[in-house]
Amino acid sequence: MPLRVEAVRQLRRRRTLVTGLVLAGLPLVLIAAFAIGGEPERGGRRINLMDTATATGANFAAMALFVSASFLLVVPVALFCGDTVASEANWSSLRYLLAAPVPRSRLLLSKLVVALAFSAAAMVLLPLVALVTGTVAYGWGPLELPTGGTLPAGEAVGRLAVAVAYIFTAQLVTAALAFWLSTATDAPLGAVGGAIGLTIVGTILDAVTALGDWRELLPAHWQFAWVDVFNSEVEWGGMVRGASVSVAYAVVLFALAFRHFRAKDVVS
Repeated sequence: MPLRVEAVRQLRRRRTLVTGLVLAGLPLVLIAAFAIGGEPERGGRRINLMDTATATGANFAAMALFVSASFLLVVPVALFCGDTVASEANWSSLRYLLAAPVPRSRLLLSKLVVALAFSAAAMVLLPLVALVTGTVAYGWGPLELPTGGTLPAGEAVGRLAVAVAYIFTAQLVTAALAFWLSTATDAPLGAVGGAIGLTIVGTILDAVTALGDWRELLPAHWQFAWVDVFNSEVEWGGMVRGASVSVAYAVVLFALAFRHFRAKDVVS
C-alpha cells in the first residue's frame, strides 16, 4: 500500500480528528486554569517547569510538555500504532489487503511508517499550539529557567525541539509494543490498552526504589531526562542513556511484530 494512500486513510478516521482536537485544546484549558486560579506558586521544595509556566510563551510550552509527557502523549502513540493493523483485522479487510501481490513485510512497513509519522505529528502539535497560545497569552520573550537564569527566545525554541525529539524517541517502546500487539490480536482496544497498561506498569516498577540500579533498564526511568535541556548547560548523559534503552527495546519489539505477521494465518 502506498504511503500516501495509507496516510489519507488514517487521516480521515474519526479517532485522528479527536486526538488532534484534544492535543490542540489542552493548552487552552491550561491557560483558562491559570486565568481562573492565578499565577503558579513559587518557592516550593521542588523546582520544576510549573513554577515559571506563565513567564513567557516558551515557558508555557515547556510546562505543557512537562504535564503531558508521562501519560497524555503516550495515548496517541499507542492509539496510532496499536490500532493500525488490528483495526483492519477487526473490519475483516486485512485479508483483502493481503490478496494484493505485495509482500506482507512491505504492507506492514507502510502501516508502521504512517503510524510513527502520525505519532510524531501528535508530539509536535501540542508544544506548537502551546507556544503560539502561550505567546498570545503571556508574550514572547526569553525562557526563564526554573533553576535561575534565562535562555534567548530563539535558543529556547531549539531546546523545545530537542525535548520533543527525545520524548518521541522515549515513546518508541510504547509504539513498538502497541504495534506488536496489533499484529497479534484482532481487537484494536486490546492492542492500545495493552500497550498503555504495560507502560503504566513500567512507571510503577520504576517507583520501586528497592530495585536499585535495575530501574535503569526500564524506559520509564528516563522518561523525564529531557528536562535537562532546560538547564543553563544541557546535560546529555541521561538523554543518551534513555534513548539507548528505548531504541534497544523498540528494535526487538518491531522485529517480533514483523516476524509474527509474516507467519500469521490471516482469516479476517
